[in-house]
Amino acid sequence: MSEQSVNKKGRAKFKPTPKAKTAGRQPEKWFNVFLWIVAIIFAGFLIGLGSKIVADLPMISTDPVELSDFVADRPAYNQLKDELTQAEQQEQDITHEWEQKSHELTQKQSENTNARETFDNWLATRSVTEQSDQNPEVIKRTSELDELKAQEQALQSELSAIEKRQLDRRQTVENIETQIMLMEADAMGGYNRHNNRTELQVFIYRLMITLPLLLLAGYLFKRYRHTNAWPFVWGFTFFALFVFFVELVPYLPNYGGYVRYGVGIIVTVVIGKYAIGAMNAYLERKRVEEALSSNERQQHMDYDEAHIKIGKGICPSCERSLDFNNTDLDFCPHCGIHLFEYCSNCTTRKSTFNHYCFKCGLASRTEHLDEQVFTPANPNTPPTQI
Repeated sequence: MSEQSVNKKGRAKFKPTPKAKTAGRQPEKWFNVFLWIVAIIFAGFLIGLGSKIVADLPMISTDPVELSDFVADRPAYNQLKDELTQAEQQEQDITHEWEQKSHELTQKQSENTNARETFDNWLATRSVTEQSDQNPEVIKRTSELDELKAQEQALQSELSAIEKRQLDRRQTVENIETQIMLMEADAMGGYNRHNNRTELQVFIYRLMITLPLLLLAGYLFKRYRHTNAWPFVWGFTFFALFVFFVELVPYLPNYGGYVRYGVGIIVTVVIGKYAIGAMNAYLERKRVEEALSSNERQQHMDYDEAHIKIGKGICPSCERSLDFNNTDLDFCPHCGIHLFEYCSNCTTRKSTFNHYCFKCGLASRTEHLDEQVFTPANPNTPPTQI
């Protein structure tokens, strides 16, 4: 339950319940793993919901526009577009006509070639001078060949005329396209400005949703991440970061890349400044801690965190590397904190951060342990008076 306090105006206010600090037991570790899974699942559902909301926001507030809407002389532009459509259709019809005539010419050339070969073979088996009675047949076949040649030449002339019409129509299409391109080039400036405004409007719509979520996540993370509600705080923070830095990117205006790189520079500076400030605050905090006595530092040190650092081979106070396998190491050579001592009951060498002697169960000689009352190792034995 949250703690209740009264402010200066006499109204009650609630403070968040801090997360309980326990002794790093195995069930607690598994509970923490489960709570992290809960945080990730919570973030996943929020991300899915946020993606739907961002995608369903209105893309633009006005009707879609085209480049032609920004042409200065719109009637002339429309007339050119109509002429271009007609010219392209005529060019397509001429192309079909050319293909048909080209096919007819190919057939006629093949027919003429076959007839010429047949006539040559027929002449090879007969002597014109010896068989004069066949001269009329020669004249007839020669006349047929001449007629086929004339038909081939006529088709060739028609095909050349079609090619000339096709070239003229192609030039007409190119001239119209050039005029249209010039008019569209003049209108491109206004069209781009409109698109930029539209992109900015779409981006602002989504920024108005995602930025408050990011600010709220920062507030919750700063104030409530150490409370019992930390899984939901972390989940909401993951969600806000993903929506802002991933879902918002496709809608980010791109004025030649200036906005994208500018935002990247700002984010990098903010993160760098925060990292520098955090590093300086950490060094200052360590400097102040090292100025305190060994007992004062131990009293303000987290029990589980101290044992985790010792397990990693670093000093719990100054966080420098130490050789804990050295049995002569009783004090940190860097900051002077008391690390090991001998039990006053069984003379066993033990860590000064242990609440009880691991051999006889005697309570540590710490003068103040945050006003905690420890149960002795033997429940039938009264607490040892130090």
